[in-house]
Amino acid sequence: MATSEIIRSIEDKAMKMRELIVTDLIGEGKVGHLGGSCSSAEIVATLYFHKMKHDPQNPKNPDRDRFLLSKGHAALVQYAALAMCGYFPQNELKKVKSLGAMLQGHPDMTKTPGIEANTGSLGQGLSIANGMALGLRLDGSARRVYVIVGDGEQAEGQIWEAAMAAANFKLDNITAIVDCNRLQATGAIKDRFDINPIQPKWEAFGWNAVDVDGHDVSALIGAFDAAEQVKGRPSVILAQTVKGKCISFAENNAAFHNGMLTAEQCKTALCDLEAIQKGRA
Repeated sequence: MATSEIIRSIEDKAMKMRELIVTDLIGEGKVGHLGGSCSSAEIVATLYFHKMKHDPQNPKNPDRDRFLLSKGHAALVQYAALAMCGYFPQNELKKVKSLGAMLQGHPDMTKTPGIEANTGSLGQGLSIANGMALGLRLDGSARRVYVIVGDGEQAEGQIWEAAMAAANFKLDNITAIVDCNRLQATGAIKDRFDINPIQPKWEAFGWNAVDVDGHDVSALIGAFDAAEQVKGRPSVILAQTVKGKCISFAENNAAFHNGMLTAEQCKTALCDLEAIQKGRA
Protein backbone atom coordinates (compact mmCIF):
# COMPACT_ATOMS: atom_id res chain seq x y z
CA MET A 1 0.00 0.00 0.00
CA ALA A 2 1.31 3.44 -0.94
CA THR A 3 2.23 5.71 1.95
CA SER A 4 0.76 9.16 2.45
CA GLU A 5 4.15 10.62 1.46
CA ILE A 6 4.10 8.75 -1.86
CA ILE A 7 0.54 9.83 -2.56
CA ARG A 8 1.30 13.47 -1.74
CA SER A 9 4.38 13.39 -3.96
CA ILE A 10 2.33 12.12 -6.91
CA GLU A 11 -0.36 14.74 -6.26
CA ASP A 12 2.30 17.46 -6.25
CA LYS A 13 3.72 16.19 -9.52
CA ALA A 14 0.28 16.22 -11.13
CA MET A 15 -0.11 19.87 -10.11
CA LYS A 16 3.36 20.69 -11.43
CA MET A 17 2.40 19.09 -14.74
CA ARG A 18 -0.66 21.35 -14.93
CA GLU A 19 1.54 24.35 -14.19
CA LEU A 20 3.91 23.42 -17.03
CA ILE A 21 0.94 22.95 -19.36
CA VAL A 22 -0.21 26.49 -18.62
CA THR A 23 3.16 28.28 -18.55
CA ASP A 24 5.35 26.37 -21.02
CA LEU A 25 3.22 24.18 -23.25
CA ILE A 26 0.38 26.60 -24.00
CA GLY A 27 1.08 30.06 -22.64
CA GLU A 28 -0.41 33.43 -23.43
CA GLY A 29 -2.08 33.85 -26.81
CA LYS A 30 -1.63 30.23 -27.91
CA VAL A 31 -4.08 27.43 -28.55
CA GLY A 32 -3.67 24.11 -26.76
CA HIS A 33 -5.56 21.11 -25.45
CA LEU A 34 -5.88 22.27 -21.86
CA GLY A 35 -9.04 20.39 -20.85
CA GLY A 36 -8.16 16.79 -21.63
CA SER A 37 -4.55 17.24 -20.55
CA CYS A 38 -5.57 18.48 -17.10
CA SER A 39 -8.21 15.77 -16.66
CA SER A 40 -5.52 13.10 -17.15
CA ALA A 41 -2.85 14.60 -14.89
CA GLU A 42 -3.24 12.31 -11.85
CA ILE A 43 -3.48 9.23 -14.08
CA VAL A 44 -0.28 10.09 -15.96
CA ALA A 45 1.56 11.15 -12.80
CA THR A 46 0.65 7.90 -11.03
CA LEU A 47 1.96 5.86 -13.94
CA TYR A 48 5.22 7.74 -14.58
CA PHE A 49 6.17 8.53 -11.01
CA HIS A 50 5.01 5.38 -9.24
CA LYS A 51 3.63 2.48 -11.23
CA MET A 52 5.61 2.03 -14.42
CA LYS A 53 9.10 0.66 -14.77
CA HIS A 54 10.92 2.94 -17.24
CA ASP A 55 14.34 4.52 -17.71
CA PRO A 56 14.71 8.11 -19.00
CA GLN A 57 18.40 7.44 -19.68
CA ASN A 58 17.54 4.42 -21.82
CA PRO A 59 14.07 4.99 -23.32
CA LYS A 60 14.24 1.83 -25.43
CA ASN A 61 15.23 -0.48 -22.59
CA PRO A 62 13.41 -3.72 -23.49
CA ASP A 63 12.65 -4.31 -19.80
CA ARG A 64 10.25 -1.36 -19.58
CA ASP A 65 6.53 -0.95 -19.25
CA ARG A 66 4.85 0.65 -22.26
CA PHE A 67 2.59 3.69 -22.13
CA LEU A 68 0.36 4.85 -24.98
CA LEU A 69 -1.79 7.97 -25.11
CA SER A 70 -4.46 6.97 -27.59
CA LYS A 71 -6.13 10.38 -27.12
CA GLY A 72 -2.98 11.92 -28.57
CA HIS A 73 -4.35 15.46 -28.62
CA ALA A 74 -3.69 15.47 -24.84
CA ALA A 75 0.04 15.03 -25.48
CA LEU A 76 0.83 18.10 -23.37
CA VAL A 77 0.34 16.15 -20.15
CA GLN A 78 2.66 13.39 -21.34
CA TYR A 79 5.29 15.92 -22.46
CA ALA A 80 5.23 17.53 -19.02
CA ALA A 81 5.72 14.12 -17.36
CA LEU A 82 8.54 13.15 -19.72
CA ALA A 83 10.39 16.42 -19.09
CA MET A 84 9.99 16.07 -15.32
CA CYS A 85 11.32 12.50 -15.52
CA GLY A 86 14.37 13.67 -17.46
CA TYR A 87 13.72 12.30 -20.95
CA PHE A 88 14.65 15.71 -22.39
CA PRO A 89 15.42 19.22 -21.08
CA GLN A 90 12.45 21.17 -19.76
CA ASN A 91 13.22 24.10 -22.06
CA GLU A 92 12.00 21.95 -24.97
CA LEU A 93 8.45 22.39 -23.64
CA LYS A 94 8.27 25.99 -24.82
CA LYS A 95 9.01 24.88 -28.40
CA VAL A 96 5.97 22.60 -28.66
CA LYS A 97 4.27 22.58 -32.07
CA SER A 98 7.11 24.58 -33.61
CA LEU A 99 8.44 23.53 -37.01
CA GLY A 100 11.14 20.91 -36.52
CA ALA A 101 10.73 20.83 -32.73
CA MET A 102 11.07 17.68 -30.65
CA LEU A 103 7.49 18.05 -29.39
CA GLN A 104 4.70 18.11 -31.91
CA GLY A 105 0.94 18.58 -31.48
CA HIS A 106 0.47 14.82 -31.29
CA PRO A 107 2.94 12.21 -30.00
CA ASP A 108 5.67 11.40 -32.52
CA MET A 109 7.96 8.46 -31.74
CA THR A 110 10.46 9.58 -34.38
CA LYS A 111 11.07 12.91 -32.62
CA THR A 112 10.40 12.47 -28.90
CA PRO A 113 12.26 10.14 -26.49
CA GLY A 114 9.84 8.08 -24.44
CA ILE A 115 7.01 8.04 -27.01
CA GLU A 116 6.06 4.49 -27.94
CA ALA A 117 3.85 5.17 -30.98
CA ASN A 118 2.42 7.96 -33.08
CA THR A 119 -1.13 8.50 -31.81
CA GLY A 120 -3.98 10.93 -32.10
CA SER A 121 -5.88 9.44 -35.01
CA LEU A 122 -8.58 8.45 -32.57
CA GLY A 123 -9.54 4.84 -32.04
CA GLN A 124 -6.20 3.28 -32.90
CA GLY A 125 -4.23 3.32 -29.64
CA LEU A 126 -5.85 0.26 -28.08
CA SER A 127 -5.07 -1.83 -31.15
CA ILE A 128 -1.43 -0.75 -30.98
CA ALA A 129 -1.36 -1.59 -27.28
CA ASN A 130 -2.72 -5.06 -28.03
CA GLY A 131 0.12 -5.67 -30.45
CA MET A 132 2.66 -4.58 -27.87
CA ALA A 133 1.07 -6.81 -25.22
CA LEU A 134 1.17 -9.80 -27.56
CA GLY A 135 4.80 -9.08 -28.37
CA LEU A 136 5.74 -8.91 -24.70
CA ARG A 137 3.98 -12.23 -24.10
CA LEU A 138 5.93 -13.86 -26.94
CA ASP A 139 9.14 -12.52 -25.44
CA GLY A 140 8.25 -13.97 -22.04
CA SER A 141 8.39 -10.48 -20.54
CA ALA A 142 6.68 -9.58 -17.26
CA ARG A 143 6.27 -5.97 -18.36
CA ARG A 144 2.85 -4.38 -18.87
CA VAL A 145 1.17 -2.04 -21.37
CA TYR A 146 -0.89 0.95 -20.24
CA VAL A 147 -3.07 2.91 -22.66
CA ILE A 148 -5.27 5.96 -22.02
CA VAL A 149 -8.31 6.39 -24.24
CA GLY A 150 -10.89 9.15 -24.18
CA ASP A 151 -14.54 8.54 -23.38
CA GLY A 152 -15.59 10.35 -26.54
CA GLU A 153 -13.06 8.22 -28.44
CA GLN A 154 -15.18 5.17 -27.70
CA ALA A 155 -17.54 6.19 -30.47
CA GLU A 156 -14.82 4.81 -32.75
CA GLY A 157 -15.60 1.25 -33.83
CA GLN A 158 -11.95 0.23 -33.78
CA ILE A 159 -11.93 0.60 -29.99
CA TRP A 160 -14.45 -2.21 -29.71
CA GLU A 161 -12.69 -4.41 -32.26
CA ALA A 162 -9.57 -4.01 -30.14
CA ALA A 163 -11.54 -4.70 -26.97
CA MET A 164 -12.82 -7.97 -28.44
CA ALA A 165 -9.34 -8.95 -29.60
CA ALA A 166 -7.74 -8.27 -26.21
CA ALA A 167 -10.32 -10.44 -24.46
CA ASN A 168 -10.04 -13.17 -27.10
CA PHE A 169 -6.27 -13.38 -26.68
CA LYS A 170 -6.56 -13.12 -22.88
CA LEU A 171 -4.20 -10.14 -22.69
CA ASP A 172 -3.92 -9.84 -18.94
CA ASN A 173 -0.74 -7.75 -19.35
CA ILE A 174 -2.67 -4.74 -20.63
CA THR A 175 -4.49 -2.08 -18.61
CA ALA A 176 -6.62 0.46 -20.44
CA ILE A 177 -7.68 3.66 -18.72
CA VAL A 178 -10.72 5.56 -19.95
CA ASP A 179 -10.52 9.28 -19.15
CA CYS A 180 -14.22 9.77 -18.42
CA ASN A 181 -14.42 13.57 -18.44
CA ARG A 182 -17.79 13.52 -20.24
CA LEU A 183 -16.90 16.27 -22.74
CA GLN A 184 -15.54 16.28 -26.28
CA ALA A 185 -14.53 19.08 -28.60
CA THR A 186 -18.02 20.36 -29.33
CA GLY A 187 -19.89 19.64 -26.10
CA ALA A 188 -21.21 16.94 -23.81
CA ILE A 189 -20.74 13.37 -25.01
CA LYS A 190 -24.29 12.49 -24.00
CA ASP A 191 -25.56 15.13 -26.46
CA ARG A 192 -23.23 14.16 -29.32
CA PHE A 193 -22.81 10.39 -29.37
CA ASP A 194 -23.93 8.89 -26.11
CA ILE A 195 -21.81 5.85 -25.30
CA ASN A 196 -23.13 5.40 -21.76
CA PRO A 197 -23.30 3.23 -19.75
CA ILE A 198 -19.63 2.40 -20.24
CA GLN A 199 -18.85 -0.23 -17.61
CA PRO A 200 -21.38 -2.87 -18.74
CA LYS A 201 -20.08 -2.58 -22.31
CA TRP A 202 -16.50 -3.33 -21.32
CA GLU A 203 -17.63 -6.16 -19.09
CA ALA A 204 -19.73 -7.61 -21.91
CA PHE A 205 -16.64 -7.56 -24.12
CA GLY A 206 -14.83 -9.71 -21.55
CA TRP A 207 -12.83 -7.13 -19.61
CA ASN A 208 -12.33 -6.69 -15.89
CA ALA A 209 -13.77 -3.18 -15.48
CA VAL A 210 -13.24 -0.99 -12.41
CA ASP A 211 -14.74 2.47 -11.81
CA VAL A 212 -12.61 4.94 -9.79
CA ASP A 213 -12.18 8.66 -9.10
CA GLY A 214 -9.54 9.61 -11.67
CA HIS A 215 -8.19 12.40 -9.45
CA ASP A 216 -7.78 10.19 -6.36
CA VAL A 217 -4.18 8.99 -6.46
CA SER A 218 -4.71 6.38 -3.76
CA ALA A 219 -7.68 4.92 -5.67
CA LEU A 220 -5.69 4.89 -8.92
CA ILE A 221 -2.77 3.07 -7.30
CA GLY A 222 -5.18 0.51 -5.86
CA ALA A 223 -6.82 -0.01 -9.25
CA PHE A 224 -3.48 -0.44 -11.05
CA ASP A 225 -2.27 -2.88 -8.40
CA ALA A 226 -5.49 -4.89 -8.58
CA ALA A 227 -5.32 -5.07 -12.40
CA GLU A 228 -1.95 -6.82 -12.15
CA GLN A 229 -3.56 -9.61 -10.13
CA VAL A 230 -6.26 -10.34 -12.72
CA LYS A 231 -5.32 -13.33 -14.86
CA GLY A 232 -6.76 -14.48 -18.16
CA ARG A 233 -8.41 -11.24 -19.23
CA PRO A 234 -7.52 -7.57 -19.71
CA SER A 235 -8.46 -4.80 -17.29
CA VAL A 236 -9.89 -1.35 -17.86
CA ILE A 237 -10.00 1.46 -15.31
CA LEU A 238 -12.91 3.83 -15.83
CA ALA A 239 -11.43 7.02 -14.37
CA GLN A 240 -14.12 9.57 -13.54
CA THR A 241 -12.49 12.96 -14.16
CA VAL A 242 -13.23 16.64 -14.66
CA LYS A 243 -12.23 18.24 -17.93
CA GLY A 244 -9.88 21.15 -17.19
CA LYS A 245 -9.45 19.96 -13.58
CA CYS A 246 -8.02 22.60 -11.18
CA ILE A 247 -8.40 25.47 -13.67
CA SER A 248 -11.54 27.33 -12.59
CA PHE A 249 -12.60 28.75 -15.96
CA ALA A 250 -11.80 25.53 -17.83
CA GLU A 251 -13.48 22.96 -15.58
CA ASN A 252 -16.35 21.22 -17.40
CA ASN A 253 -16.01 23.76 -20.22
CA ALA A 254 -15.84 22.28 -23.73
CA ALA A 255 -14.43 25.58 -25.04
CA PHE A 256 -11.10 24.61 -23.48
CA HIS A 257 -10.92 21.22 -25.15
CA ASN A 258 -8.58 23.12 -27.46
CA GLY A 259 -8.73 26.79 -26.59
CA MET A 260 -6.60 29.90 -26.51
CA LEU A 261 -5.41 31.37 -23.23
CA THR A 262 -5.31 35.12 -22.63
CA ALA A 263 -2.76 36.71 -20.31
CA GLU A 264 -5.46 37.11 -17.68
CA GLN A 265 -6.50 33.47 -17.99
CA CYS A 266 -2.90 32.30 -17.61
CA LYS A 267 -2.62 34.37 -14.45
CA THR A 268 -5.93 33.02 -13.13
CA ALA A 269 -4.91 29.44 -13.87
CA LEU A 270 -1.64 29.79 -11.95
CA CYS A 271 -3.47 31.42 -9.02
CA ASP A 272 -5.93 28.51 -9.01
CA LEU A 273 -3.11 25.96 -8.89
CA GLU A 274 -1.27 27.87 -6.17
CA ALA A 275 -4.42 28.13 -4.04
CA ILE A 276 -5.04 24.38 -4.30
CA GLN A 277 -1.46 23.62 -3.28
CA LYS A 278 -1.67 25.99 -0.31
CA GLY A 279 -4.92 24.36 0.73
CA ARG A 280 -3.19 20.98 0.81
CA ALA A 281 -0.27 22.22 2.93
